[in-house]
Amino acid sequence: MPRSPLCIAGILVLLATARLPAQSTYVSEVPLGIDWIIVPDDNRMSREKVELGKQLFFDPRLSGDQTVSCATCHNPNQGWADNRRFSEGVRGAKTSRNVPSIVNVGLHRTFFWDGRAASLEEQALFPLENRDEMDIRLDQLEKRLRNIAGYRRQFDTLFSDGVTAKNVARALAAFQRTIVAGETPYDRFRGGHANALEGEIGVGSGLFFGKAHCGNCHIAKVYTDHQFHNIGSGLETGQQDRGLAQHTGRQEDVGKFRTPLLRDLALTAPYFHDGSKGTLEEVVDFYNEGGGKNPNLDPHIVPLQLTAAEKQALVTFLREGLRSRDYPHVEKPPLPK
Repeated sequence: MPRSPLCIAGILVLLATARLPAQSTYVSEVPLGIDWIIVPDDNRMSREKVELGKQLFFDPRLSGDQTVSCATCHNPNQGWADNRRFSEGVRGAKTSRNVPSIVNVGLHRTFFWDGRAASLEEQALFPLENRDEMDIRLDQLEKRLRNIAGYRRQFDTLFSDGVTAKNVARALAAFQRTIVAGETPYDRFRGGHANALEGEIGVGSGLFFGKAHCGNCHIAKVYTDHQFHNIGSGLETGQQDRGLAQHTGRQEDVGKFRTPLLRDLALTAPYFHDGSKGTLEEVVDFYNEGGGKNPNLDPHIVPLQLTAAEKQALVTFLREGLRSRDYPHVEKPPLPK
């Protein structure tokens, strides 16, 4: 049965041992196939902090006009993402990029498609202040939450300085680190179950790590190399999103985006930073044709010459071979008053 990400009794946060880096803590009880999730020293996990983060995640009062919550775009019933190409923020404003899933987000080393945040804590504040997302000043947010007795009590209990934007980010990050999924057929295969990849799923797995070259960037186990690549998506509009270059300012980074995680892809359509591909079949066709030609195209992106049967097997692996048995389902909590 799926395990709630809030079963903190079942999520061990351990102090470092001799085999782990000093001065670190970890979410260590995770599904098969998932790496331990590093927890920063200044934001140790606790059941109470995660519960606070969960409430904040679902609370539309975190947005300027009190209509949009984090869960509006990261919907648990839609793969913790959004089934639209671009999500809607306050006043119906459209986001400029497709919303990525936050499942296993604690495994990332950088955040956002362009990598502009270095931690989940840092990431949490960007959507709050973004005019097209939640559009609230941080001082306004702090004042609003202090006026809610239930929140004020929780913050005062957990943090010496009570309600601050930094502590909002800490609580949200703690909750998001519990959104984990794994134990896919491929995870079970890696764990020693040789029959976990039978039939077309197994054929697709061989293509993924072989002829299709997907494994060059989507490295086994984590399914990302934690790098940024230009695959040429979005060029059909005539304007290329600057991607990583928007953060670094370097011309060679134009059109590069972070390699996404791949588990449970079937739940998170549409795909790519611009949501331009509506199905996994379209994604495979795009890569099979060699991506979108442009001067900065990644050298890994070349025509694959897959047959129709091979493309179908690859899609089957992406859809079925990477489907988690242990998937996080969360109900909206009662909100503090």
